[in-house]
Amino acid sequence: MPRIRSILSLILVLVTGFLVSCGGPEVAIPTTYSPQKIEQLQVYVAPISAAREQMEELASLISSKNWVDTRTFIHGPLGGLRQSMTGLSRSLLPKDQDQARQLAKNLFVHFERIDAAAKEKDFSAAVNQYQEALKDFDAFLKIVPS
Repeated sequence: MPRIRSILSLILVLVTGFLVSCGGPEVAIPTTYSPQKIEQLQVYVAPISAAREQMEELASLISSKNWVDTRTFIHGPLGGLRQSMTGLSRSLLPKDQDQARQLAKNLFVHFERIDAAAKEKDFSAAVNQYQEALKDFDAFLKIVPS
């Protein structure tokens, strides 16, 4: 008899665990940004917008072929940009997150290529990658609601 009780209690625990794990409230995924969410996003957008404005300085460094300062600028003032963009990407709606992550990834690939071009003192490659970086940067900022 004690053996049957043990088996019966084990079955009861398994069934209860299964029922509890299957039940529960459904989580609704938001489809639009609330005003509070937009306010939260603006905290992330501020340093990213500031970095976008600094891109003009990067352009002048490239155009003057100041390769040392070009590389320093990418790693210095633009160095914290990856963290800000990643944080913002995570805070977006699920439908926008993948696109934002991909654009951020592309932007940093362009920065790496600008850095490599500056190391090799390749003006045309640096200018080309700079223009591509601007496109991805602007596309990223367009995803964020204002």
